[in-house]
Amino acid sequence: MRIVVAEDLYLLRDGMVRLLEAYGHQVVATATTGPETLDALLTHRPDVAVVDVRMPPTQSDEGLRAALDARRRLPGLPILILSQHVEQLYARELLADGTGGIGYFLKESVFDADQFVEALERIAGGGTAMDPAVIAKLLSSGSSNLRLERLTEREHDVLGLMAEGLSNQAVGRRLFLSESAISKYTTSIFGKLGITDDGDNNRRVLAVLTYLNKP
Repeated sequence: MRIVVAEDLYLLRDGMVRLLEAYGHQVVATATTGPETLDALLTHRPDVAVVDVRMPPTQSDEGLRAALDARRRLPGLPILILSQHVEQLYARELLADGTGGIGYFLKESVFDADQFVEALERIAGGGTAMDPAVIAKLLSSGSSNLRLERLTEREHDVLGLMAEGLSNQAVGRRLFLSESAISKYTTSIFGKLGITDDGDNNRRVLAVLTYLNKP
């Protein structure tokens, strides 16, 4: 994969570059500020990008804004956002266009090399990858979404793992159920959430967006 890495902390940026290259991927550009990030994304159009939320010059949400701007100009541009803390608003904004190819990980998860690279590959393929810690935080906030309240406890379990970006096969392994059983659960979930059949990958993104749309 051709990858852009946007991170202002030298040690983390250099570590990610070395890690990705060790896995056989090509880092085509790095960036340390919001404007540099946007320029790198538009110029190189990478297979996937890793972008820090807080970057110079303001150290607020420069990286996130650059990523969102790039996706508006290049719809579906695959991006994994890194953050120091769980920010629910960021997760909502990232998934708002419903197109997939997006992820949200805490920086500490970068140190799990296999998980990090697997997430990048999933995002590059148009899927979603949400850090389990992010999902746990969002779950703890509770939900007033009436459509979500229709789901059974098992369907909530399945949807939560879908939100992490897992395939039906991977969800089945995690819950000790067959892939066909998970397929039935996902069909039921889509129906209860009122998500029509216009491509399974897109339906999964929309389901995740509904799942994250909590107060």
